[in-house]
Amino acid sequence: MRLISFDVFRTLHFPDTRSLKPEHFFRHKEALSQADWVLFPHYWQLNALLYGVNCRIFPSEATYRIGHDKVEMTRAFEMVAPEHTPLTLIEANGPVQQDTLWDTMTLPFVAKHPKASMGEGVWLIQSRADWSRYCASSPVLYVQEYLPIDRDLRIVIIGDKVVTAYWRHQAPQGFYNNIARGGWVEHSSVPESAIELALKVARQLGVNHAGFDIAMVGGHPYLLEFNRLFGNQGLSQGTAIRDAILDFLLQQDIPEDPNRPQGPAGILTVAV
Repeated sequence: MRLISFDVFRTLHFPDTRSLKPEHFFRHKEALSQADWVLFPHYWQLNALLYGVNCRIFPSEATYRIGHDKVEMTRAFEMVAPEHTPLTLIEANGPVQQDTLWDTMTLPFVAKHPKASMGEGVWLIQSRADWSRYCASSPVLYVQEYLPIDRDLRIVIIGDKVVTAYWRHQAPQGFYNNIARGGWVEHSSVPESAIELALKVARQLGVNHAGFDIAMVGGHPYLLEFNRLFGNQGLSQGTAIRDAILDFLLQQDIPEDPNRPQGPAGILTVAV
């Protein structure tokens, strides 16, 4: 395969891979047009690559478009898995909408900035003062019911398979489970219902490189979000991610064998 990467750190040791700086991609139109795959472009490059050069990109366009904004992501979740989506209300940020949401939600509740990640821009609203500070900071009002959890799950999907899954426990200061905010990892048994949910949603939406965050409440899995560029703090050392990506890319060019025995598609034995 002829591969071009715009993220050298995520494609270290990939074979036959040429790394380019994103800001120089206009200079390499011919190379891009001849590449089998273009890996990890920046969001602002998508239209030029997809429609200007007809490149095949990884992660998929759906992974980029849906994962770029929590508003769009939640609407997609509500369409394909409403029973697994926490109560979420989204409004333009105006005084009427602020009052309406405040009167509607039960304390405490969660408010988020639409494009935040790693736990940044996520607020636990416990008072009117908290709500006022959030409203002054966000262009869009995005509020979600508070789920009574002290940990959540990170389920990593590459292509159409689960590569790893683990628990993220709450940080010492409470509320945040993100490793970047002080949460910690536990590799122990992961509910099959959460793995099946992540796979189902990823396949239905066309998402092929994501770390899904899922909360378990009374044995029922709830989708929180997915991260297109997930961190590696909770991943074991090794080549599993690289190998899964390369295997997926290769499989896209292999004709489907109608006589090949079919097992439970996409479900790997997850080492947790």
